[in-house]
Amino acid sequence: MAISPQSIIVRPSTDLDVPAMLAIYLHHISKGVGDLGAYPMAKLEAEDLKRRRKNLRNSRLPHLVAEVGGVVAGYAYVVPFRKRPAYRYTLKHSIYIHHEYLSAGIGRTLLPALIESCAAAGFRQIIGYIDSANQPSLKLHEACGFVQVGLLPSVGYKYGHWSDSVMMQRALGPGSSTPPGDWVGPTEPMTSADTEEAG
Repeated sequence: MAISPQSIIVRPSTDLDVPAMLAIYLHHISKGVGDLGAYPMAKLEAEDLKRRRKNLRNSRLPHLVAEVGGVVAGYAYVVPFRKRPAYRYTLKHSIYIHHEYLSAGIGRTLLPALIESCAAAGFRQIIGYIDSANQPSLKLHEACGFVQVGLLPSVGYKYGHWSDSVMMQRALGPGSSTPPGDWVGPTEPMTSADTEEAG
């Protein structure tokens, strides 16, 4: 299913989007981690997602949704790469697409919008960790200017086997070609709970 880019609306998320985002996340987790019953996991509740979304917004970190015909077809956000001040210009991102909209062009609209928002906020690098078996995601990131900068072998275990994680990176704005200048990013350090990924 291909969707015209003109029909995809990318906007900041709101609390009203939380149920849809939570459903997208839970679907991917249930399909991507193997036997969840064998590995107890803290259940992600709607209020957890609302709190994290609010903390990211208060820190001026983008949290976006892609909407098609009033339906949330995907969402993307960033968290600080590391907490130490030296790394404050680098972000780590996550992107989730509704399973019924995979390969429909949602990611090719949503990810560039996230990149643009991060660059406009003064950040200089964005990093993602992608399962090496997830070829569609790897191709999406390559199409959006990411390059592979590392490989973490056998760091995940799902579907009865070990999986590798590919580290991909993209410069934002002028990247490392100039000093950072005036800081326009988060004004306060985020706590570990704030930066914990929803995914």
